Amino acid sequence: MSSTTRAWLLTGPPGIGKSTVITRTIYLLRMQGHGVGGCLTKEKREGRERVGFTMSDLMSGREAELASIKGALGPRVGRYRVNLNTLADIGARSLRDAAAGAEVIVIDEIGPMELTSPDFRKAADACFSSPRPILAIVHQQMKDPLIEKVRELQSKQMIEVTLQNRGKLAENIASEILAQLPEPPS
Repeated sequence: MSSTTRAWLLTGPPGIGKSTVITRTIYLLRMQGHGVGGCLTKEKREGRERVGFTMSDLMSGREAELASIKGALGPRVGRYRVNLNTLADIGARSLRDAAAGAEVIVIDEIGPMELTSPDFRKAADACFSSPRPILAIVHQQMKDPLIEKVRELQSKQMIEVTLQNRGKLAENIASEILAQLPEPPS
């Protein structure tokens, strides 16, 4: 793991714990007094069934429905309808705000739903052009120009989340990011 890493890109199969690693890393960074911005996606469940996703802005706390099996409007991705307004209003805005004012940018995730939005795509691309450290989930198998560009970054570290490594990943990633950040004011 190199000190020149600027982007930590998590990948792995659905349900392996990628978002959990990100959530724990955010907690560890914030406990050290650092500002983390960007967006986080959470599953919505009814009983055992996943019925959709919400997206939240890490800096403002705003949250809205990203996708739902009950939606009638928006692009279809698998069995979900994607809410393009949420991707623009919460997703893209949270990324622009993070690129302008956070110490660390989080993007959960760059995948089929998020990439239906030109606004989100443009904001995510701008984040990778900023000098700030980035922690992102990148869809494991999707072929897309933005994902390919991100995978080709020189200053990135691709990390596959597995059952074996997921318990220690947040601590390791947080430690590497903290080594690059200035000490927060007391």
